[in-house]
Amino acid sequence: MFIQTQQTPNPNSLKFFPDQKISPGNPIHFSNREECTHSILARKLFSVENVKEVFFGEDFITITKVNSADWEVIKPEILTMLMDHFVAGLPVFESTADKKNIEQANLSEIEKQIIEVINTKVRPTVAMDGGDIEYHSFKDGIVKLQMRGACAGCPSSTLTLKQGIESLLKYYIPEVVSVEQI
Repeated sequence: MFIQTQQTPNPNSLKFFPDQKISPGNPIHFSNREECTHSILARKLFSVENVKEVFFGEDFITITKVNSADWEVIKPEILTMLMDHFVAGLPVFESTADKKNIEQANLSEIEKQIIEVINTKVRPTVAMDGGDIEYHSFKDGIVKLQMRGACAGCPSSTLTLKQGIESLLKYYIPEVVSVEQI
């Protein structure tokens, strides 16, 4: 098995491509081992010293390390762990119980439009950099989003948020005044 890696705009995050589906549908972000109740793979990855966050995209895994860690030290251990896991035929998730889905029935029409623009125009682009954007709320013209994976803590995330996402949402949805990161 060959697992490709790719750098991201965030120097503390690295994408791993194991050439199979990881999290079809919704991406999933884990910021600590305690959140990994339904993913044995995420729990294993957090056992690697200096792993700070684990993000599962549709066909990739983004690992974020602590600032002081060196990729040359932890990357081989992560690659070995991933290869052993997938060669053994183990699943990524024990169940889909921890996959979050927004209750569409409780959202306003504007919120549904915001989510549609994010899902179709923003998330695919951000996923190429190893991250994700999660909708949080919309109130008084302000959209609140959470950056995940390589996007969380990326030096260019504020620029992406304001010049990219905010401009796009304002263009498609006039009710949007501003976009903020939570």
